[in-house]
Amino acid sequence: MKRIIVYSLLIICSLLFVAPLFWALTTALKSQSELYLFPPKWIPSQWKFSNFADAWTIQPFTLFLKNTVLVTFLSTLGQLISCTLVAYGFARFEFKGRDFLFLVVLATMMIPWEVTMIPQYMEFNYLGWINTLKPLIVPSWFGSAYFIFLLRQFILTLPRELDEAATIDGANQIAILVRIIVPLMGPSLILVGVFQMMSCWNDYLGPLIFLNDQSKYTLTLGLSQFKGMFGVDMQSIMAITCLISIPPLAVFFFAQRYIVGGIAGTGIKG
Repeated sequence: MKRIIVYSLLIICSLLFVAPLFWALTTALKSQSELYLFPPKWIPSQWKFSNFADAWTIQPFTLFLKNTVLVTFLSTLGQLISCTLVAYGFARFEFKGRDFLFLVVLATMMIPWEVTMIPQYMEFNYLGWINTLKPLIVPSWFGSAYFIFLLRQFILTLPRELDEAATIDGANQIAILVRIIVPLMGPSLILVGVFQMMSCWNDYLGPLIFLNDQSKYTLTLGLSQFKGMFGVDMQSIMAITCLISIPPLAVFFFAQRYIVGGIAGTGIKG
C-alpha cells in the first residue's frame, strides 16, 4: 500500500510537469478557430500537422538552425578544450599562487552576466564583432569557472601514480593529458558538453544583444519574430517551440546516465 501511494503521488506530480508540454503540442496542432476557445479544448478536433511545416517556412528557420548548430558546436568544443587544459593545470601542476588564482577563477562565478554585458558589448564593438557570430563563440574558448571547477575536482580523484608511470615511460604532460587523463574524464566531459550545448541552444539574450541582421539570427531569435505589435501568432510559436525542443531533449535523454555519473564523479577532494 505504501508503494502504491508513493507511485500515485509521483504520477500526479509528473502530470503537472507534463501538462504544459502537452498543451504546447496540442496547441501547435489546432486550427486557428480553436486557439482561443473558452473553455479551452485540450484535444483538437482536427490534427493539423501541416502547422509545423507552415511555421517553419514563414521565417527562414533553416538558416536559423544552421547558425544555432554552428554556434552550439563551436562553443561546446571551445569549452571542452579550454576547461580541460585549465582544470588539468590546477589539478596537477604546482606553482606559486595556484590556490589564490583558483579562488579568483571561482570568484568570477559570483559576477552575473548582466554586470559584464555592457563592457563586453563595448569591447566587441571596438573589435568590429557586432552583428557577427563571434561574440557568441569566442568567449567559450576562454573557459568557464564552473566547468573548470567540475573538471578539476574529477581530475583530483585520479591517482597520480598514473601520471608517474607515464612519465617513466617517457610521456610529456600533453601526452599524459591526451592519452591517460582525457579518456578517464569521459562522464565529466559529457556533462560539460551537455550543459554547454543546452545553454547555447536556448540562449536568447546573447543573440538579441549582439546580432542585428536576420541572416545571423539563431532559433530563439527567430521564434521571437512571431510576436508583432498587434498580435501574437501563438500557433506558430508553439509549433516551432516543439520542434526546437527536440534536440536538447534527445541529447539529455541519451546522456542522462553520463550526466549523473559525471556529477557523482567530481567528488569533494581538494
